[in-house]
Amino acid sequence: MNENRRLSAKEKALKINLDTRLYGSFAEIGAGQETASHFFRAGGASGTVAKTMSAYDMRFSDAIYGKTNRYVCEERLLQMLNKEYGLLGKRLPFRKDSTNFFAFANTVETTNFQRTNQGHGWIGVRFQLNPASEPNECIIHIVLKDNENTWQQRAIGQIGVNLIFGCFYQTQEPDNLVKSLLDGIIPGTVEVDMIRLTGPDLQHIDNRLLSLKLVKYGLTKTAMLGPDGSVLQPSEALYKKNALVMSGRFRPFTKTHEDMLNRATADFVEELGDENHLIVLSELSLNALIDANGDINDEDFLDRANMLCSLGHTVLISNFLDYWYLVPYLAKTTRNQLVGFVLSVRNMERIFDPSQYTNLTGGILEALTMLFGSNVKAYAYPAYRRTTGEIITLDSLQIAPEYQGLLRYLLDNNKIEDIRNADLSVLHINADEVLNQIKSAEQGWEKFVPVRVAEIIKSNSLFDFPGDSESQLINKN
Repeated sequence: MNENRRLSAKEKALKINLDTRLYGSFAEIGAGQETASHFFRAGGASGTVAKTMSAYDMRFSDAIYGKTNRYVCEERLLQMLNKEYGLLGKRLPFRKDSTNFFAFANTVETTNFQRTNQGHGWIGVRFQLNPASEPNECIIHIVLKDNENTWQQRAIGQIGVNLIFGCFYQTQEPDNLVKSLLDGIIPGTVEVDMIRLTGPDLQHIDNRLLSLKLVKYGLTKTAMLGPDGSVLQPSEALYKKNALVMSGRFRPFTKTHEDMLNRATADFVEELGDENHLIVLSELSLNALIDANGDINDEDFLDRANMLCSLGHTVLISNFLDYWYLVPYLAKTTRNQLVGFVLSVRNMERIFDPSQYTNLTGGILEALTMLFGSNVKAYAYPAYRRTTGEIITLDSLQIAPEYQGLLRYLLDNNKIEDIRNADLSVLHINADEVLNQIKSAEQGWEKFVPVRVAEIIKSNSLFDFPGDSESQLINKN
């Protein structure tokens, strides 16, 4: 047999069924018992399945797992895992010393008959890798893109098998676990936009890297990290929030970035009239993470993620090539709350460059329509033109005469505006030059970055800073 061949769901289920160490329960709500059925059809399920159940009725579900305000959420999934895993040890104490127990659970909302909802769900496994040990846990969130309910159910069953298989046989190679989650799934019909693995046997796994891999391997367009470095589920984090986003390489995060984001946030809050229900995002796109060799370096990503999170930022990892793809996504996910995006006035010149839109049938008009929806606004930060010493604002954009009318329309309709009160003294800072100074340990680079950023770079030798290894104190993990 070709060792590199992807196993089918039946083959994976059979391997688990024939593994005499594994024994557990299945609790599935919202899409039948599709995962458990794979194990019964594979043969040998009596060696694996302790119990299957599906508490569809909300009152039955509440009686078993406790009351909840929402039934398709992580909280309900955890209630299910707690209950089902706890029962295994309680009902089967004689197996504790010889069995790796597991509990599988999902709570899923498939597309209704009217197709007025977005199918999605939470899936998780609590599992032992050694008998009588503390359990580990793997939780994912999926988005169902197929419009047919039957195919959604089949996909959920397949993903469930893939997840259980990955938990037991692929945790030492988490890249393979991530890649295999959508084995057997028609491309484009399911997204996995969050994954989190925790437990005593999984200390070697960095969930921030797994979030990056979800985007890198095409399982989703976006993943998200909270200010504490924890993984977030994007639609939950963005739901009915006003969102302000700034994209960049952030290698490193300079005083220019700091002033740009702070001033834009102040202007955005003034526009909103209220800072409640506001989320500020720093976006790292895959394109911004690719190095000179065309690769994405894991350590480099973690360096930037550590730096941004330590500043209290929420980090959005995306596979969007430009603003006209990112902004519509945010507008949809926030449920049409106000979306602001921050960019240098130089990038605003790019937006009005028709050569950027050769891949769009409608050219610049299509791009601007995608970008400036009903609840979208752009904030342009001034730039310093080194050749002339000129400070560039929206009034001095260098765009073709035939597009001046488009610019005027956007200005007149409050779709774009200059960021007010920008600190002109930081406009000359060039991130690439600062990066070179950091790499060569040139004196004085610290004055170009926020104090906290300088501390992090030095203590952790970020961005190839040639520091003393003994000074690398924290935050690498």
